[in-house]
Amino acid sequence: MAEPMIIADNLVKIYKTQDIEVLALQGLELTVETGELMAIIGNSGSGKSTFLNMIGGLDRPSAGKLFVDGKNLFTMTDRELVDYKKNTVGFVWQNNARNLLPYLSAVENVMMPMTFAGAHKKRERALELLEMVGMSHRKNSRLTQLSGGEQQRVAIAIALANQPKLLLADEPTGSVDRATADYILDMFKKLNRDMGLTIVIVTHDVTLSKSVHRVVSIRDGKTSSERIIRDVNAEENAAIADWEQEEFSVLDRAGRVQIPRELLDEMQLTDNKVRIQLRDGQIVIENPKKKS
Repeated sequence: MAEPMIIADNLVKIYKTQDIEVLALQGLELTVETGELMAIIGNSGSGKSTFLNMIGGLDRPSAGKLFVDGKNLFTMTDRELVDYKKNTVGFVWQNNARNLLPYLSAVENVMMPMTFAGAHKKRERALELLEMVGMSHRKNSRLTQLSGGEQQRVAIAIALANQPKLLLADEPTGSVDRATADYILDMFKKLNRDMGLTIVIVTHDVTLSKSVHRVVSIRDGKTSSERIIRDVNAEENAAIADWEQEEFSVLDRAGRVQIPRELLDEMQLTDNKVRIQLRDGQIVIENPKKKS
């Protein structure tokens, strides 16, 4: 059995300025299996984009452990980190200005990452990738001549240019309409199924839960809950959207669990205290100022 693609153990990230210190990740624990298609969701400021930057080699963790494809991101030199970003991970950003160079055509953009390949091989590979994402007919178009959805499809081709083991997508459907978003998500599912590519999508779009194998929710820099496929009652190759998912809260190593805000609101707490009891093998959390 293949080793996990990503192992984050008690991961911490602290951003410091002269006047303020921000704890972006607070002991996050997460494992992503090789070949998995999963999404990380959370509100703005939850820490999901910080985690993406960590596993993408764009930022260094402050504490904890972080392994990607068996590589220890804590001990990497700057040179090793450059090689890691070139050979292990591919990126698809929401902002297409980070994906494409506006003065190059689509095929030239896809050729750019293939720095050390021969000219003929680069163009041949770039055309194959554009065909894969359904954009071969726009190979000579520049950024301003492409719609937002077309730009994202070219961006996916660019991310695949160096045959990465891990594809990272930051809000890939955030700037397109629903129909285009569904097309892009179907493309991710096809890449995952046909190529065995490990794909991590960071988003605030909760509708993604029906399009991936697992959804991890991050709150306040920690893994809060997971939704995973429970019972597969569909035929082989059926759409993942037809499969059932079940949500679980995640305990950290100290036995702590984050209770969703909507449940706390329903409890009508007036302070930060709750009563916890074990009844018939179940843990019950109650408002201590309300009678059972």
